[in-house]
Order: sequence, then structure tokens, then C-alpha cells
Amino acid sequence: MDFLINLFWLVLGFVLLSKGADWFVDGAAGIATKLKIPQIVIGLTIVAMGTSAPEAAVSISSALKGSAEITIGNVVGSNIINVLIILGVSGVITALAVQKSTKWVDIPVTIGLTVLLLLMGLDGNITLIDGIILLVCFVAYLTYLFVMTKKHPEQAEEAALPADSNKKHFLLKAILMSVVGLAAIVLGSNCAVDGATGIATFFGVSDRIIGLTVIALGTSLPELFTSVTAALKKNSDIAIGNIVGSNLFNILMVVGLSSVITTVPFDSKFIVDILFAIGAMLILFLSCIVFKKVGRITGIVMLVLYAVYFVYLLMTGSETEPTPEAGEQLSSAASSIASALTSMVG
Repeated sequence: MDFLINLFWLVLGFVLLSKGADWFVDGAAGIATKLKIPQIVIGLTIVAMGTSAPEAAVSISSALKGSAEITIGNVVGSNIINVLIILGVSGVITALAVQKSTKWVDIPVTIGLTVLLLLMGLDGNITLIDGIILLVCFVAYLTYLFVMTKKHPEQAEEAALPADSNKKHFLLKAILMSVVGLAAIVLGSNCAVDGATGIATFFGVSDRIIGLTVIALGTSLPELFTSVTAALKKNSDIAIGNIVGSNLFNILMVVGLSSVITTVPFDSKFIVDILFAIGAMLILFLSCIVFKKVGRITGIVMLVLYAVYFVYLLMTGSETEPTPEAGEQLSSAASSIASALTSMVG
């Protein structure tokens, strides 16, 4: 029963995180558009931060609840999933072109920041000083985006307002969506952390593995929906830009804020995980240089590499003994499902 209750909270948390991020992005983008902020800035900041909001909420909530190890696992796991699974699936669906600035600036910067995160964690913790450095880098990157926009004023013309944007209720609606979305993200993060922690304890799985897999996948749902939809609609720039921007914000904003709140432990096993994250970004970078895109071949390579990584996680997953009733309840649940399926077939 404990397992089912925790599973319910985990699923509910993911639903709230996904919908909350969607509402928050729509509301924030509406406010920004009303204020005539260029679309390129909206896309690279509000949308990227909005899709990273679940990671931020879960990581900060974990830090406050004494499960700070989930923070690194969530961020690194999400970054790996973003590239290997989300871009992998999107690349298999359709060839993804990449903008010059993304290839030569955003991707190398993200690789460099991932290496920086690894170096910061070699002493076993991501400290307050480390967090401040990451947040300063975050502000510097935002400044870079605005400076680049100033150098290309023609992009400001893209900030076209919706048809009803001159109406007062448009701004009020956007503000309301932002507030409700943020509330859903906060509530969802609490539910997801409580459910995931309960499941981890139940089956004897470490916070590191839970963060790298279940929570990472759950908090990557906004990126998954955004990028796959963009790929299906042939908006490949959005697909790649969304992922690279999200990965960058995950490191700078999520880890930065979490480590300012409390010291974030960095298990030595995270070294291998971060090396996988760096490898994933290098594959993306090389694909952009050699093929000028992320196509089907690259997509398949990415998906195969994640399968290898997942096998590695399974081999190193259990670090504590599961509760005595875990196997019995899991077996009972499996039997119930099997019986139900048999009845349906019959």
C-alpha cells in the first residue's frame, strides 16, 4: 500500500509539474510580449527557464527537505535525457537543423559549464561559493543574450502582439496563468520529491539513481513535449535551442540556487554520470559540425548510448537493502496486473 501511495504522489507531482510549466511559460511569454520584449529573448530565456522550472522546483524542494543528493542527479540526469532521448527521438522523426550561434556559442558554453560543475564537485560538495559563481555566470549569459539582441534590432520586430493584446484582460490573464503555473510547479515538486523518496526507500534505491532516472525523466517532460512537437512541426531550431538552453539553465540556475540554499553533496559516482553528460553534448556538437544537423543516424546513436548508460545505472543502482515487504508487494502487484490482463483477454 505504501508503494502505491508513493506512486500516486509521484505521478500527481509530474502532472502538476508538466501543466504548471506549460501555464507558466504561456503566461510569462504573454507578459513579455505585452511589454514588447523580442521573441528571441523570450525563447532563449522565458521558455528555456519555464521548461527548466520543474528541475528547479524539485531540486530546491529536495535541498530544503534534506535530500540534496537528488539535486545533482536530477540536473545531470535531465541533461543526459534531454540530449540522448529527446533530441534522439526528435532526430529520428525529422532532421534538426542548428543555428550558427547555437553551434558555436551555446553548445560549447554548455559543455564548458558541465566540465566546471564536475570540477566544483571533486571535493565532494557544491558549496555556497560554487553556487554564487554559477549564478554570476547565469546573469552573464542573460546579459550576453540581451547584448546580442541589441546588435540585431530587426529581431525586435518579431515581438508581434496577439490580436487581443490591447485589451486589459489579456495582461491580467497572462499574470494569472503565471501565478497559477508557478503554484502548480511548487506543489508538484513537493509531491514528486515525497513520492520518489518513498519509492527509493521502499526498494532500497539510492537518491542518486532516483534523481538520475525517475525524477530526471519526469522533470524533462516539458522539454520532451516541446521538442518532439517542434520536430513534428518542422521547427527544428526550437527543438535544439530548447534543449541546449534548458541544459544550460539546469546547471546555472538549478544547481546555483540549490547550493546557495544548502551545501549540495556530490557523490564520487556522479563523475561517471557527468562524463556521460559531456559525451552526449560532444556527440551533439560533432553532429552539428560534420552533418550540419541532427539526423536519423545521430538520433539512433544517441538512443543506443542512453541504453548503454541505463544498463550502467542498473548495475550500480541498489546501494541499500530494500524493505522486507518490497518484493512481496511488487510480486502481488504484478500478479494482480497479470490477472486483470487475463480477464480482459478472456
